[in-house]
Amino acid sequence: MGERVRFVARLLDGEQMAPLCRSFGISRKTGYKIFERYKLMGLAGLSDRSRRPYRQANKLPFQIESLIVAQKKEQPSWAAPKIREKLIRLYPDLQAPAISTVHAVLDRHRLVERRKGRRRRAQGTALAASRQPNDLWCADYKGEFMLADRRYCYPLTITDQESRFLIACEALGSTKEALAFPVFERAFREFGLPRAIRTDNGVPFASPNALYNLSRLSVWWLRLGIGIERIRPGHPQQNGRHERMHLTLKRETTKPAGENLLQQQERFDKFVRYFNADRPHQALGMALPAECYRSSPREYRGLPEIEYALHDKTVTVTECGRICLRRKKVNLSTVFAGQKVGIKQVDDRLWLASFMTYDLGYFDEESCRLEPIDNPFGPSLLPMSRE
Repeated sequence: MGERVRFVARLLDGEQMAPLCRSFGISRKTGYKIFERYKLMGLAGLSDRSRRPYRQANKLPFQIESLIVAQKKEQPSWAAPKIREKLIRLYPDLQAPAISTVHAVLDRHRLVERRKGRRRRAQGTALAASRQPNDLWCADYKGEFMLADRRYCYPLTITDQESRFLIACEALGSTKEALAFPVFERAFREFGLPRAIRTDNGVPFASPNALYNLSRLSVWWLRLGIGIERIRPGHPQQNGRHERMHLTLKRETTKPAGENLLQQQERFDKFVRYFNADRPHQALGMALPAECYRSSPREYRGLPEIEYALHDKTVTVTECGRICLRRKKVNLSTVFAGQKVGIKQVDDRLWLASFMTYDLGYFDEESCRLEPIDNPFGPSLLPMSRE
């Protein structure tokens, strides 16, 4: 168990706040802050959980994809089942792709007729410039460092792109998403919801082995109506303002490092107050971030309900990342566990799975395997920042 858990446990056992804080080497203000978070969130922010990612199937060889496209252009009226059957007849030694795979290839090449009621393509893969506070928040982990007790600290930081306001700086024991959820929920409760959040492609913001590299954290953001922005790997300048803040944070709070996580958190709390309310910012015309920031008008009220009026069915993803249709199980991804998705029949034996306004891919009743289509969140789709 972590230090916060031990601190709260001893407090619940009847120890007084003042001597307990002295034994942990923290102030009473920090102690009360930890206890208030426990009363608000329970153990959610004090314990770790491990999650096994869902691995996607290998990508279809480009030679087979070229054959599918060529056959469609030769027979424009043919749908995926006929094209697949033709490939089997022409190339009997070829391992034939599933019907859903053939249809997904046609969809990627814009060779599928767009039906009325189809959802709009996901937008926002480019890095947008912010114009006012809460248009864009930036989140990242400042590089881990060792504390005096030989444990590592992973600071999770959140800033507002426009005002440079430092929203959160939390000393965490790992980058596991179970620890990140409470940090973002507290930020949403206190400051409201941003329009979008920009991160890199690391854990817990993205899952390299999950569908579209989504994570449970980013799926939660989507449910809240928050857009996702991801910088290109190896391009930290696309999050330059946030990275510049990290340099100041490191210089002011980590040399030397704190004795333990709680003492380091106390340093971070002081830095947040200093950075927002005492330190003039040159890029703001020497104004203070606190003078330029205001809370978002979009209040955090939990997760809204999802409706799929244009789909045939609404199903809930199981804890193992599957959806069930006609007694058959289709692997989706564990990052959608507990979420509702829409299922729509688009052709004979062919179904489309959607999450909110995003099409996730196709599956057929033969293979029962989801075939992803265009990735609206992939880093390879992100152009350089316009800022």
